[in-house]
Amino acid sequence: MEFPLKKIARVAGGKVIGNDSIIISGINSLDEAGPGDICFFADRRYKESLTKTKASAVIVPEKNDLFKGPQVVVSDPSLAYARVASLLAPPVPRYPGISERALVHEKSRIGKNVSIYPMVYIGKEAVIGDEVTLFPGVFVGDRVKIGKRTLIYANVSILQDCVIGNDVIIHAGTVIGGDGFGFAREGSVPVKIPQIGIVQIDDEVEIGSNNCIDRAALGRTWIKRRVKTDNLVQVGHNVVIGENTVIVAQAGISGSVHVGSDVVIGGQVGIIDHLEIGDRAMIGSQSGVAKSVSPGEVVSGYPAMPHRLFLRTSGLIMRLPQLNDRLRHLERRLEELEKKLQKE
Repeated sequence: MEFPLKKIARVAGGKVIGNDSIIISGINSLDEAGPGDICFFADRRYKESLTKTKASAVIVPEKNDLFKGPQVVVSDPSLAYARVASLLAPPVPRYPGISERALVHEKSRIGKNVSIYPMVYIGKEAVIGDEVTLFPGVFVGDRVKIGKRTLIYANVSILQDCVIGNDVIIHAGTVIGGDGFGFAREGSVPVKIPQIGIVQIDDEVEIGSNNCIDRAALGRTWIKRRVKTDNLVQVGHNVVIGENTVIVAQAGISGSVHVGSDVVIGGQVGIIDHLEIGDRAMIGSQSGVAKSVSPGEVVSGYPAMPHRLFLRTSGLIMRLPQLNDRLRHLERRLEELEKKLQKE
């Protein structure tokens, strides 16, 4: 696809300095860009790359004399890049219609203009919305409902009765609706608790590769609108995740946790069960969360604590050997003074 720079600027919400009629056909990094490409510059560490780039235009936060070609000035280069990249990205490949090698139950309902690749399975009474794309190896269980324009990549499993909204993206290898991890004890023997709820994923959610989102024991595990998860995220049974929340790779959320809206959960975070994570909270990477987090609170560390306290604590940990030596020295001095006083 090709667009004049003035259209790129409208999409980015910016203003063109220089020739706004040049044609842009791609987006690339400063180092790799060539004629016809646009790139973005927002970090002064890459000034040398900006002077050497062969891009036809750049997106910048303010006019920059290091680049002599046309510039699109925007208030937020990263956001502008995301919008322009969406405009220039190649379309997702679609299989024309329903493959003869897909297994589609006769009692399922299939919408208009769907793309169903070979080796897809669609179960009894499943409902597939208009313009849905299902890549090879996708398993759609009985009575699953998938909304319009949803994109499901290879080898995703959506188990029985789960509900997926409109404009959802689910990346390869994810399992939605596997049993929650629930057991009672009979003496020393773990006894499985049947998991008979569902998973509900609302509109515009994007789920990364190899996520596991467990069905509820009762009721629903609920991922609300515009949530974004990275790869290798575990969501336990009956978890509720509020709108616009972002969860980074390898995070694990135990059962019955309620996560608010606009929350950011860093990579490798672990959250124990039945906690409340308030709206707009932020949890630093590798934190272990053992108690609820208040709205707007920023926590880090293991166990998780207010972020500033964590930074002070971390600084002390680095100094522990030195502080230990000083303490031992003071103990020896004190012992010597006590002996001296006893003699007197």
